[in-house]
Amino acid sequence: MFLEVYFMVLGALVIIALSFFFGWYINTKFGKNSLLSAKEAAKKILEDAEKEAKHIKREKLLEVKDEWLKKKQEFDNEVNTKRQKLQNHEKQLESREENLEKKFDLVLQKEKETKEKEKLLERLRTDLEKKKIELDQLVIEQNLRLEKTAALTAEEAKKMLMENMINKAKTDAAQMIKEIRDQAKIDAKKEAQKIIVQAIQRTAVDHSVESTVSVVQIQNDEMKGRIIGREGRNIRSFEAVTGVDVIVDDTPEAVILSAFDQFRREVARISLERLIADGRIHPARIEEIVAKVEQELDDEIQKEGENAVIQLGIHGMHPELIKHVGKMKYRSSYGQNLLQHSIEVAYLTGIMAAEIGLDTNLSKRAGLLHDVGKTVDKNTEGPHALLGYDIAKKYNEHPIVINAIGSHHEDIEMEHPIAALVQAADAISGARPGARREPLESYVKRLENLEAIAKTFEGVAKTYAIQAGREVRVIVEPDKVDDDFSDRLAVDIAQKIQEEMEYPGQIKVTVIREVRKISYAK
Repeated sequence: MFLEVYFMVLGALVIIALSFFFGWYINTKFGKNSLLSAKEAAKKILEDAEKEAKHIKREKLLEVKDEWLKKKQEFDNEVNTKRQKLQNHEKQLESREENLEKKFDLVLQKEKETKEKEKLLERLRTDLEKKKIELDQLVIEQNLRLEKTAALTAEEAKKMLMENMINKAKTDAAQMIKEIRDQAKIDAKKEAQKIIVQAIQRTAVDHSVESTVSVVQIQNDEMKGRIIGREGRNIRSFEAVTGVDVIVDDTPEAVILSAFDQFRREVARISLERLIADGRIHPARIEEIVAKVEQELDDEIQKEGENAVIQLGIHGMHPELIKHVGKMKYRSSYGQNLLQHSIEVAYLTGIMAAEIGLDTNLSKRAGLLHDVGKTVDKNTEGPHALLGYDIAKKYNEHPIVINAIGSHHEDIEMEHPIAALVQAADAISGARPGARREPLESYVKRLENLEAIAKTFEGVAKTYAIQAGREVRVIVEPDKVDDDFSDRLAVDIAQKIQEEMEYPGQIKVTVIREVRKISYAK
């Protein structure tokens, strides 16, 4: 800053020198009058320059002083902060020293008490040894008296005592066996519950076809030309904005929209219906309508998610997770709507959790979110269970819920019984009759195969597939199959069905052996 003042003063002096030179030049050219005027002008310029230099110097000094005061204030604040921290540390150290002193005094007190107890224990040990010697002597004397009184030797008394002990041991063993049997029944019940839960988890689904097209009805076939537009510009613009293929064929009064993404297809359907109703179909209008419909459906997705959460009585869920739940409305799995499937899984998980005494709220939360990974952009790679695991972890869901999402297809290890319940409920919801579309031919074929497999075994008279193929009843010939073989036959039929067929859920095999004796009274 002082250098700037120095250079300004130097500049002023240069200006003054130039002014003198200019005056001398004027005096030479124009005479003494002109020289006098030039001197006065130069003097005035010099005075102005000095004033300007003083003013600049004063401003710079003020700036330097302000800067110094500001730095001083910051330094004082920093010093005060550090002083406060040091004082706090000193207080903490003093408090710790006091605690250490108290603990040290307590240790000394304990050590003193321990030494006193050791002395007492030593005295008691000495007394005990003396009493043991006295007791051994008394036992010897008592045995001699008993031998004289009972007229039995020690060996004879020992034999009698052993017989009594054996009888007592037999009684105790019988009681213990009874207790073991009772405990085995309790353990068997628990194990049976575990086996049932594991059996429920087993599922397999046949291939089914998802719907990938939507049909938009139009008033007349002339509208098709307007939808296509001049040289196809309207239809190209519509397909580019929506990402949906528009099929305009010979189908009367109908236009077909084709896409795997249900959300895009729904946006395209609503947008096309509005464009047809409005009558103004051109690229700019198409972009405007599609953007508006996308915004409306985004709001609807949020509302759908909120309704699902409220319906299940779930609270405190992150808004982004709620939005993912709403997106499930426009996703499907094997023809089953993903949102309805997830709500159904939540209910089933909550019911099973209540039956075995687990947290129903956490169970329903895990059931609702178990397929949330399916709402992620299809360009994201990875199993949907792990994608859902990452989403739930990102939005700070409960660890049990996160584990249930990631493990319901066994991509990671289950850490809580709720995870097993979610897996079981997922299987039940997907495999129940009518949940997922199956062609009639495939359904009939499956029942025929089920009956045919059961008929391949020797001694089987008739077979019936019932309950939509979830049970097969096998009637055997009583003269060829006895009761013991019936049990083995049921296991063998179930094993063969499991090896040769694909089916949802589980199939119950019931073997019926009926013996009828007929007689007539005449």
